[in-house]
Amino acid sequence: MIANVTVIAGNLDYLLWGRMAQGEPGGVLLTVLMAAGAGVLALVGGVLLAGLAWRYDGVVRRLLFIWAELIRGIPLIFVIFWLYFLLPIITGSDLPGALTVTLALAWFTSAAVMHTTFAGLQALPGGQREAALAGGFSAGQMLRLVLLPQAMRNVLPSYVGLFIALLKDTSLAFIVNVPELTTVAGQVNSRVQVYPAAIFIFTGLVYYLLCSGLGWLVTRRQRATAYQ
Repeated sequence: MIANVTVIAGNLDYLLWGRMAQGEPGGVLLTVLMAAGAGVLALVGGVLLAGLAWRYDGVVRRLLFIWAELIRGIPLIFVIFWLYFLLPIITGSDLPGALTVTLALAWFTSAAVMHTTFAGLQALPGGQREAALAGGFSAGQMLRLVLLPQAMRNVLPSYVGLFIALLKDTSLAFIVNVPELTTVAGQVNSRVQVYPAAIFIFTGLVYYLLCSGLGWLVTRRQRATAYQ
């Protein structure tokens, strides 16, 4: 047991920060950075797409939902793999692996955010739209100022579930050797070649703490808002 703890303690800095001293974040830090970046991009992109789908029915809405279903029907690991090789060809320059994975996660998750947000908009009572129209709001103002704030608040638990899944999905970055937590845990295991159970139990515990911590923070925020 002491030896297991010693293995973790001896490599804790690398597991937590990677080579941050050399300007190369890794481990838990890089996992959090990628998840946060992808989460922001996915939320902004998904909400914008949901707004477009709500505002323009017919062909535009059908095309957006076809795109979303196509993305959601492809395993995320393939999306990461494809973008890792396609983006340098499209941009004409090499991109950092962490940036590529962040964009892949954001693209993949934005489809789910679009579905969730659109469902939240559709679930609002019709009287909300009628009241906004009676108040002289344009369609854009009604969506931005009246409907979206209510819909996003109602679907917040669904957003939390999506972002927890996104946080765990950062572990798939190992396929392109991005040094996030799972990758560096594998590197430590290959280097020390002892006590792999301790290393990966520690890794799983970190993911659990990150995900449960996010859920706890949002729940606490919701309760505080409800009491105001």
